[in-house]
Amino acid sequence: MADVGETPSSFKRLAFLSSGTREADEARQRLVAKYGDAPPEDADCIVALGGDGLMLRTLHRFMGARKPIYGMNRGSVGFLMNEYREANLRKRIAGAKPSIIHPLLLRATNTHGDEFTAHAINEVSLLRQSSQIAKIRILVNGQERMPELVTDGVLVATPAGSTAYNLSANGPILPLDAPLMALTPISAFRPRRWRGALLPDVAKVRLEVQEAEKRPVSVVADHDEFRDALHVDVEMDHATELVLLHDPGHSLEERILREQFG
Repeated sequence: MADVGETPSSFKRLAFLSSGTREADEARQRLVAKYGDAPPEDADCIVALGGDGLMLRTLHRFMGARKPIYGMNRGSVGFLMNEYREANLRKRIAGAKPSIIHPLLLRATNTHGDEFTAHAINEVSLLRQSSQIAKIRILVNGQERMPELVTDGVLVATPAGSTAYNLSANGPILPLDAPLMALTPISAFRPRRWRGALLPDVAKVRLEVQEAEKRPVSVVADHDEFRDALHVDVEMDHATELVLLHDPGHSLEERILREQFG
């Protein structure tokens, strides 16, 4: 039964997903008893209970479905999540601010000729997979921009992902509505002082692994890893929209802005 004072909304059918921890499972049981539980494919909104890892998995699972996703923190990291509260949930969801996110589209070929395709909400990263440092050629829109980056790795990040691995690699924080992608080196050796680049979000980036047999490199799209990469193409998939819901005053845009001021 809905809480007293809760207003009707378009979010009548809620689906609750748990990260699988005891804390998240217990929260799901209480919320299901209070609000019911619709099948995810029939739900008006999906409520994810866990941390940012669960949110990313949920976004991937329902990519292309345009279902709004409202997360509540029952995990260790909750940058993408709202504060956990059980009361007036439908009213909170109805008043939440939507954030529209476009993922990156990855197309990769490995040294064996196998081809891979994946989406990334945070970033696509290339990482050396042996003791040998990686050598990577960078092209943007078909034009060579760097003939050889000698590095532990390099990544392309979305604005939503700019506060994740990209920030740990000293990349720039991007406003959520900025039409940009961040291209950020990971422990670059040469050029030693290259800090990366900001690219328009319509750019097409190609990363070519040099001496791939001697210096093997893996490519990771969020949680999906492909080994022995030869060349990797990355672009923003503007045709795919993901909808995150956040409480007023705690939108993803506001959180990204706060990160820039500590």
